[in-house]
Amino acid sequence: MSDIVQNDIEVNIRHLERRIERLREQARELIHEYPDLERAFLHLTSVKGIAQAAGIQILAELSILPSDMDVRQWVAHAGIDPMQFQSGTSIDKPSRISRRGNVHLRRALFLPALVAAQHEPHVAAFYQKLLRRGKTKMQANVAVMRKLLHAIYGMLKHDRDFDGEKFYVLGA
Repeated sequence: MSDIVQNDIEVNIRHLERRIERLREQARELIHEYPDLERAFLHLTSVKGIAQAAGIQILAELSILPSDMDVRQWVAHAGIDPMQFQSGTSIDKPSRISRRGNVHLRRALFLPALVAAQHEPHVAAFYQKLLRRGKTKMQANVAVMRKLLHAIYGMLKHDRDFDGEKFYVLGA
């Protein structure tokens, strides 16, 4: 690759990184303007694994949902609900996530679930229990994503920070 092309790519990357940071700053300012959004954002970021970037993205995806949706509808909206696959003679295929929902919310939950499974003791215990039961790492992470979405629903509904004891009781 020529030096000119490489330099142009680097300039464009720096420009895009500055624009991303500017958009994040604007999102934080918007969140701080509305007390309900700010409180929800603080609850989200109380979870080990959900930092500002993920909190902004998750909040953006969840804040547009109707307030009368229940937690099962949130899970279906995210596309992490289990779905039986049956087709013709293949009726005994294992369940998988539906993936019919919001890909942005699913992606926003993926890395926070991984981080929480490493750094939050209650989430890590739940994750390890799933691995001991024979689940693959990906299946266990999707289960953590689903349970994390349940926890977020409860946190926002009851106006509380994350409580690992409610996520999973250690030693259970």
